[in-house]
This record gives sequence, C-alpha cells and structure tokens, in this order.
Amino acid sequence: MSEKDPSVSDEEWAAFVEAAKRDGVGVGTGGASRSAPAREPEGWRTGPAWQETNGRGGGGRKRKVKGAVGFAAAAAVLLVAFRPQLVTDHLPEGLGGPGETTPLAAESARPTAAPSEEAFAEGPTLSEPFRGSPALRWTDGAAGIETPQATAVGWMSKNEVAAALKTTKDFLVAANLDPAVVNGGRPTAALALLDPHQPDVRSGMEKGLTRATEKNDPTHLFSRFSPAEAKLVGSVVKTRGRMTLENGKGAYANYVLIHTDYTFVYPVVKVRPGADEVARTVARRQITFALPDPDVYRATKGKLSVSRMNSSVGNDECDRPKDGFFHPMFTEDHTASPGTDPSGPATDPYDRSKDLTDLPKECGRLTRS
Repeated sequence: MSEKDPSVSDEEWAAFVEAAKRDGVGVGTGGASRSAPAREPEGWRTGPAWQETNGRGGGGRKRKVKGAVGFAAAAAVLLVAFRPQLVTDHLPEGLGGPGETTPLAAESARPTAAPSEEAFAEGPTLSEPFRGSPALRWTDGAAGIETPQATAVGWMSKNEVAAALKTTKDFLVAANLDPAVVNGGRPTAALALLDPHQPDVRSGMEKGLTRATEKNDPTHLFSRFSPAEAKLVGSVVKTRGRMTLENGKGAYANYVLIHTDYTFVYPVVKVRPGADEVARTVARRQITFALPDPDVYRATKGKLSVSRMNSSVGNDECDRPKDGFFHPMFTEDHTASPGTDPSGPATDPYDRSKDLTDLPKECGRLTRS
C-alpha cells in the first residue's frame, strides 16, 4: 500500500480469513450472548404517544455475551505461534501481519460483513490490550465518534444542527469513554445533557444508579465496570461507528432525529494485586436522539431526548442481578466453573453488519472478544 492509499476497509480482510481456514488455522471462543429488543422510553407526554416495540414490561433487555477465549482459540493460537507463516504468507499486499495497526477509514455506511477473524499469534497483554482484535485498527476514543456535516434540517438551522451534533457526541463520550465513568463512577456529565422534560429516561437512569432494575438499568446507556471487580487497562477505549440525522415524519413531525450506532471495546483487568490477564468487553449501542421543536413541544433547547435505545454487550455475565455495571469474565472464571458456558446462538461482537433488533434475544455464545 502506498503512502497515499486510504486505509484498508473491513471487507478487504476477508481474504485473510479464508487463507487461515485453508491452512487449518481457526479462531473460536467460548462464551454467551443475550440480545435485547429496542426500548422506546415510556411516558414522554410532551410529544407523540410512542408505543414500545418488542419490549417487556417497559424495560429494555440487552444482548449480553459472557466468556473468555476458549480451548479452540487456544489451540489456534498455539498453531499460529509455531507456524506464523500460515497467516502472514496469505495476507493481501500492504496489510502487514500480526500487529498491523494501520487505522481503518471512517465507517460511512453499515458494513456488509463482519471483520475478518484475526488469528494473531498472541492475545492481549497489559502493554498491548487490543492485540489480536479487529479493534486494534479502530480509532482511539472520542476521535472515533465523527459527526456528519451540519446542514439545516427541519425546524433547525445549520448552526442549531451543528450544536446538536456536538451535544450528541459529548453525551456518547461522557457516557461511554470518560475513564471515571468506565471505572464505575457516576455519569454526571452525561445525565446533565438529557432533557428533564423526558423524565422516564433521565430520572429512570438516576434511580437505576441508586438501585438498578431490569427496567432502570444504567448500562442501557452508560458503560461502567464494578470498581470492586474490574478496571480499565490504560486509558484507551477503541471506537467505531457512525452518526446520521433526518427530519422526522408522521408521528415524529417537528422532530429532528439523530441516529447513532457505535461499538466500544474495553480492555479490563481484575482488581487485585498482580492481576495481569486482560479481557475485553465489547459494547455496541444504537441510540436515536429526538430533538423536538420547542415552539411545538415542551422541551429544553440544547438538551437531548432519547427516542430509542438498544444495546449489545459482549463478555458480560448474563445471569448476574442488575446492579448498573458490566461484569466481564476471565479465563480463570471458566476454569473455576467448567461446563457453565451457555449453549445459545453464537455471536460475533465485532459484527456491525446487522441491526441489533435482528440478533437473538437469549443468552448465547461469544465467538471472540
């Protein structure tokens, strides 16, 4: 690849997978997956009477995946460690080999396929927490949340749209990337950006931060790990996704809608002296923010209202009681409790080619993390 070539797309890695399979290199992981129907917030009496779709008692369920690298993956890792040429001999020109870090071009549309299955010789470490993952070539943190070009839409001027897009990005950063929040802190800055005139979201999340329930689970919107169990490795969270906007129609007339679809990859380690096994939790969120015309509806200008939220979390225990935190699994957890991995549908947490509403709802298996 010449210096002037753009970054290689996800699809161009497909040849890598096929070559690895032909030479007997496979990557698989044990784990579990649970999917959640989209949740449309209840009781927004200042706007249209929205109906919940595919919900359960008003609460949104998240598809969760629990698990660490299983024995099939470990065998593949050993094979590549002894015969790395099985991977590097078949890589397309310019892709390098294990450890390739050329950033991907920004995601401009939904991918047509999952990223290739990377069969790197080694997994994550404290110094290289994204090694062996598609996220190695994703963008670091807030830089991965790119806003579209602002133009006048519906009731909003170009400058108002630009401000709304910035506020949307600020929310996603505060909710999913702020190190203090990720490490278990209260998402004060993110909460402050939600419109108090939509009480069932903001107040519901505030209640959930005190006492989480299936309905009011802070992890529907915020990425947080229990400070007693796991902590972020370093300060980098990998990010990939896109943001679009449209003028609302029908029941959404006099609204501007901002659709967001982002995946966040968190490398974590257990909170205990000497812990050095790195696990990755992969959270994908599809959130639509609605901006009602304040001349038509009672709303706070400059604040965000959530019209729809859906999330999928890979490597988060499915059967833990709700407490507002992610609970990643490590290899030692599987060793201590053999035979407990769920047997549901296998899901790739890095696959952004499908809408979250199309994924299985039950607890299933994680193909990689």
